[in-house]
Amino acid sequence: MEELRFLEEQQVSPELIRQAEEFRNTYTTDEAAVHRIVKPSIPFYGKEILEMAVAGLLRGENLLLTGPKATGKNILAENLAYIFGRPSYNVSFHVNTNSGDLIGTDTFIDNEVKLRKGSIYQCAEYGGFGILDEINMAKNDAVSVLHATLDYRRSIDVPGYDRIELHPAARFIGTMNYGYAGTKELNEALVSRFLVIDMPAQTEESLNFIFHQMFPNAKMTAVEQFVGVFLDLQKKALNSEISTKPLDLRGLLAAMKIVDTGLSPWQAVQMGVINKTFDVFEKEIVEDVVRTRIPREWAKEDVYE
Repeated sequence: MEELRFLEEQQVSPELIRQAEEFRNTYTTDEAAVHRIVKPSIPFYGKEILEMAVAGLLRGENLLLTGPKATGKNILAENLAYIFGRPSYNVSFHVNTNSGDLIGTDTFIDNEVKLRKGSIYQCAEYGGFGILDEINMAKNDAVSVLHATLDYRRSIDVPGYDRIELHPAARFIGTMNYGYAGTKELNEALVSRFLVIDMPAQTEESLNFIFHQMFPNAKMTAVEQFVGVFLDLQKKALNSEISTKPLDLRGLLAAMKIVDTGLSPWQAVQMGVINKTFDVFEKEIVEDVVRTRIPREWAKEDVYE
């Protein structure tokens, strides 16, 4: 199957790929949710992580992806939804996210009160993959909804309406970073509802795979330097020399993308990476790192064939 080719390229277990294909064929998607099946813009690289995640989801488990920034948590979640051919529903938790956002709220339509379904309700109804971003920022009100949704009951009590059962294909994938402002420790009851995957830092191998998948016409020497920028910044972030703000893989990939329009690589990386930090001293460190890798005189022809 074309959608799962990248799993074969990474030598993911053929048996897991076969079962994922079987899952896709077993559960069709309602026409109302088909538009939510989206091919990820960035492929995920990591045989062991993919095998653990796919195996867990095949057996009806929910996943919690933990780790520092830029380890590919959201990229993996998006890829898993696509691997299983399911519509995805993203929930970004913050201080104002409450149960109404997840389940739904009353609204007045055609002279009667109706439920405007929230993202978790729709995910449960259509058998989607719910991506629960920064779940450790969730308020208690929102967490109470997740408890019943994620455990063996697989059901949601909607106040004032009927109780709904989760579609058999519905799964939930939580993500969390460590130590961000506003985050907190997850309680044991919530953690027990997940299988936990601790995401490793990006490696040269994983980054090369991503860049070559996304930019097949890029020159090898240019890819090496763009990958080097990320690895150098990652090392400095791990050593607490800089914050994780400029450690932005999406930003670096976006920079590589806009070079193809004719913009100079230096200007592109400024927008995608350097300008992500607003501290003057940190920006100087980041500029020095980029300068050793991306010469100011480089043009599009130095990056693409």
